[in-house]
Amino acid sequence: MELAADVGLDLVEISPNAKPPVCKIMDFGKFKYEQQKKENEARKRQKIIEVKEVKFRPNTDTNDYDVKMRNVFKFLGNGDKVKVTLRFRGREMAHLNLGRQLLERVAEDVKEEGKIDSMPKMEGRQMVMMINPIKK
Repeated sequence: MELAADVGLDLVEISPNAKPPVCKIMDFGKFKYEQQKKENEARKRQKIIEVKEVKFRPNTDTNDYDVKMRNVFKFLGNGDKVKVTLRFRGREMAHLNLGRQLLERVAEDVKEEGKIDSMPKMEGRQMVMMINPIKK
């Protein structure tokens, strides 16, 4: 403690459980500041993955399908997850096979850009499928 006081620094206990306890002479305020800077830099670099949603209907026409697929590719290119939702209304519930075919077509078109996280499953009146981007 006297050595640290002579130099004008702090005596910091590194590992208290060791025999004998390990201490280090350093500027503790500077150490805390540098540690905080490292944490902030790491927080800045991390990528927050968002879930983007694209909604389809069972009778979505080809041009509308192309526009929605363009959005899916854009979202996957940005590194976001995509939730593809297919909503059924009224009598459309009788034709669940058309909806499944549409989602299988989406899965087939996306296989170069993304990986199917969960295959289409029914949740009430809608069928949902999740797509993860492929790391490049």
